[in-house]
Amino acid sequence: MAAHLRVFAEPFETCDPDRPEPAIRVSLRDLLPLIALAKRNNYLWLQDFLEDEVEITSDLYEVLQAFSACRKTPA
Repeated sequence: MAAHLRVFAEPFETCDPDRPEPAIRVSLRDLLPLIALAKRNNYLWLQDFLEDEVEITSDLYEVLQAFSACRKTPA
């Protein structure tokens, strides 16, 4: 089943004390193969992070939105 992109519009001023601050920067080049492998092999630990939010650049967001729209149109 295809993954669906969900966008959480939240003002930057909002502070959630239970939400840890991002501390590590990782390139998509390093991250995606590991996540894909974990998803493909149904590693249970991945489910612990499915509700976590990630921050992406606005240009990547626009590309993902366009890609998502293209996939929804019938061929």
